[in-house]
Amino acid sequence: MDSNPLLKLKALGQSIWLDYIERGMFDSGELAHLIKRDGLAGITSNPAIFEKAITGHEDYDAEIARLARSARDATEMYETIVLEDIGHAADLFLPVYERTKTRDGYVSIEVSPHLAHDADKTVKQAIRLWERLHRPNIMIKVPGTHEGLPAVRDLIAKGINVNVTLLFGLARYRAVLEAWLSGLEDRAKAGNPLSSVASVASFFLSRIDVLVDKHLDAIVSKDPSAAAWRGTAAISYARRAYQIWKEMEKSERWRRLAVQGAQPQRLLWASTGTKDPAYSDVKYVEALIGPDTVNTLPPETLNAYRKHGDPAARLEQDLKQSDVTIAGLAKHGIDLETVAQQLEEEGVKKFIEPFDKLQAALEQRRRKHATASA
Repeated sequence: MDSNPLLKLKALGQSIWLDYIERGMFDSGELAHLIKRDGLAGITSNPAIFEKAITGHEDYDAEIARLARSARDATEMYETIVLEDIGHAADLFLPVYERTKTRDGYVSIEVSPHLAHDADKTVKQAIRLWERLHRPNIMIKVPGTHEGLPAVRDLIAKGINVNVTLLFGLARYRAVLEAWLSGLEDRAKAGNPLSSVASVASFFLSRIDVLVDKHLDAIVSKDPSAAAWRGTAAISYARRAYQIWKEMEKSERWRRLAVQGAQPQRLLWASTGTKDPAYSDVKYVEALIGPDTVNTLPPETLNAYRKHGDPAARLEQDLKQSDVTIAGLAKHGIDLETVAQQLEEEGVKKFIEPFDKLQAALEQRRRKHATASA
């Protein structure tokens, strides 16, 4: 039996995706190697990832110089570069998509973070990206904000695969399930097939612990017992989210859609890189292994798990303790739904900042080349 822990996760029903993309991975053959060796089954991207890739690697310089002479603005440059990478990755994952009968093999691209609170513009941009990429294994990432929910419903109804991102709380997760189910029902009423429409709900983890731990650290001098709750919030909340998913799976509403060929919307564990060095570097992998889930890992976490992961189905362990943890945090004045709202607002900003930074850098290059050629 293969000793690679990442392949054992696959056997336990969890798909492993990579939370990173950059052009050198294609040219070097690294991405193809990860698919073959580790069973890598998809990719997620976001504006921060692309800002890091494009500004941090020389692989893009020649194309940036070419686009600077021909593109109308930085937005056109950005989309051209990003769509090329996303399309290339999707082509590499197409055999996975076909082999898994559309369960995996997806590559996610996010709409502009500036549209997080505008459903109509989100839908318009999502349709445009979907049509430009023209591949069945693309997922459009839509922030799971209150305003993003109608966009999720509309896009699912239109047959566009959706990765609902920036989820931190259980109330919002329930609302996401409602939007997704309603989208499928709208599609079914219109007489359109359901089997080709895929979706994941990206529940962010480490950011929850970072913020909750900060609150705990602020009160530990007055209440030393608060220290015992450090690093417990995210996993507890994620395990409760999975129970919500299981409730949905047992519902008559879902069964009616499943009979028509609908695919379940899997929970995807995101923000899985450990940010506190006091915690295990595979903390957000080990505790959340379970069937019908996805874990998207940054390269460092992927490599760490390959080296010393210990795969076992743990997602439904200690469910009572999860409730105890949530109640214990509340007694210390920490309401996780309030935390979730704060993290959602911060999460949108954390994507806007690198998005704008990259746009500014590309615009500077464009003007430089325009001036040189004048």
